[in-house]
Amino acid sequence: DAFFTPEPAQESASLYEHCARALDLAVSRTGENGLPLILGGDWNDGMNRVGEKGRGTSVWLGWFLARTLHDFAGLADERGDGARAAAWRDHAGRLKQALETDGWDGEWYLRGTFDDGTPLGSAQSDECRIDSIAQSWAVLSGIGDPDRANAAVSKALDMLVDEKAGIARLFTPPFEHSAREPGYIKSYPPGVRENGGQYTHGATWLIAALAELRRADDAYRLFSMVNPVSHALDEAAAGRYRVEPYVVAADVYGEGDKAGRGGWTWYTGSAGWLYRVAVENILGIVREGERLHVRPALPAAWDGFSARLRIGPALYRIAVERGAKAGLVVDGKPARGGFVALHDGGEHEIRVVVG
Repeated sequence: DAFFTPEPAQESASLYEHCARALDLAVSRTGENGLPLILGGDWNDGMNRVGEKGRGTSVWLGWFLARTLHDFAGLADERGDGARAAAWRDHAGRLKQALETDGWDGEWYLRGTFDDGTPLGSAQSDECRIDSIAQSWAVLSGIGDPDRANAAVSKALDMLVDEKAGIARLFTPPFEHSAREPGYIKSYPPGVRENGGQYTHGATWLIAALAELRRADDAYRLFSMVNPVSHALDEAAAGRYRVEPYVVAADVYGEGDKAGRGGWTWYTGSAGWLYRVAVENILGIVREGERLHVRPALPAAWDGFSARLRIGPALYRIAVERGAKAGLVVDGKPARGGFVALHDGGEHEIRVVVG
């Protein structure tokens, strides 16, 4: 942690240059095993002592960085920054190799390694044996071996989803007696917040991964479980959950007599991700620049759905249905390229047939 009064720097730069320097710094912070250093924590800032000596690494950050390098390499090409684009693509390739060797535990992906090289998130670990986000991002990164990534997500479902409590844990078992010190996450009671409870932000990524794998029924089942209204469908459920069922909770407790109790509510980060997962991953409605894609992960119980989408002055009426042959029709004509070209105005009819 750093406590200081920030002041304007002497040097200024574009948004792109800020991002590029951040990526260059991330590339430079690579451990001996080829994975990114975790240092004072990654997405899970509670793991702030895993790599405090500068040698511990993060598998999750490896997936995240590889995807970001891939995406920004295209932006670098557009700006004539070819040297950076090439360097980023080279590093992403090396990351992929490291993730599939040092990051693979045999049935799922590790969460990382401690400073002394001890695996974190391994079948051999006493605590934090499997971590959700290392598995989901093997899929979401687009980098992971498809068969391994699918198998790893299946393991996350088997080991982390608790149907009785209605939660998807971030990892299991929680930190409690481990001789190694992962950080302040261990100061939370077992099953509370990131320490083995449902951290909803991470649970949304698991739903997204299932949808991307076209495991639509699994994705919708988990989405329905995480949906806060599902925690108050009757008096007994509401009494256990204890918090507002009309907003998203950052966490839901996962151990003992507190299992299923909601924690910190009105958490906008998780709410934003849950909404994106619903619209972009399950309904499959995604805008990319001046294109609109509709690629639903349609649960078996659904015959289809309809949606109205306004982008600027234009209105798009979307109808999704099942059929013998998949297809996309825009304003009565088959769409070329499998996407909808956005318009400056008017009303447009989009018909999507899911095979």
